[in-house]
Amino acid sequence: MTGRIAKQFCFLVCYNEKYKIQRKIQAFSSVLGKETMRCIAIIGLGLIGGSMGLALKKTRLEGVEVVGYARSLERAKKAMEIGAVDRVEIDLLAAVDKAEVVILAIPAMAMKDILEQIGTRLLAGCIVTDTVSTKVKVMEWAKEYLPPEVEFIGGHPMAGKELSGIEAAEASLFQGCAYCLVPGKATSPEAVEVIVSLVKQIGAAPLFITASEHDDFVAGISHLPLLLSTALTSITTKSPFWGEMSKLAATGYRDMTRLASQNPRMCRDICLTNQQNILKWIDQFAEELSRFRQLIADGSDLEEVFAQARRERQRWLEEYDKKD
Repeated sequence: MTGRIAKQFCFLVCYNEKYKIQRKIQAFSSVLGKETMRCIAIIGLGLIGGSMGLALKKTRLEGVEVVGYARSLERAKKAMEIGAVDRVEIDLLAAVDKAEVVILAIPAMAMKDILEQIGTRLLAGCIVTDTVSTKVKVMEWAKEYLPPEVEFIGGHPMAGKELSGIEAAEASLFQGCAYCLVPGKATSPEAVEVIVSLVKQIGAAPLFITASEHDDFVAGISHLPLLLSTALTSITTKSPFWGEMSKLAATGYRDMTRLASQNPRMCRDICLTNQQNILKWIDQFAEELSRFRQLIADGSDLEEVFAQARRERQRWLEEYDKKD
């Protein structure tokens, strides 16, 4: 955690302790499942949006209506069938009309248009968050299109799988995962606490981070692996001998190419909204691969290189397992 983020986090904690976050938490008691009917709108009912709805419904929040928005009747019907939402709208503005929290679980390149459409129709005091895997562009669009009386907190759950669509949604998707939160500069501590409460209720762990740090980090640990998986699939399946090669492909190939099964539109949007960071990591990977090529050509130090990588991965796995 950087110094600036640490200060921001300390400010939030101190503010909440002193004032007990009275106004927003009391007004939006639905996050804690109390009192009168309140409304949470989920825009986009794919894997993430559907899983978000299922996770919220599983917590059995009293007096909370979860409204979903889907462009297709088929997806809307499926969302109702699996119990991801209480009600589905196929009209975007109708979905957010009475919402006090709006969760945008949509592709990155759709964010600008959706924010522009809903901006003037949101309730004063409404809290908007998102689940997009890039943050700098999203924060810029939110600042441009949302009015001052609407609060925005960027979000990104570090969870998912190669399957897409609401058919793959599951209530436990966010259990134990880090959930990145990027409050806007003018976001109130009360609004942040509402989203923190929501994140905790679906089983995730809030992680405060800046938009620029987020995009740089995920380019290395998420977006680069996606591209490597896709490139490996592309180069091998283009081989004139793929028909025979494929008979030998087993668990190693399956695991390495898993990410190539992700939603193509989502993958495209990731690349278009995080270009510079992804290009930087591609260049670094190309340099490292070139180093490996030279080591193989020379036939020297190979075992130690593999041993070091194995040690580093094992160290990471041990830290990762501690979260469980």
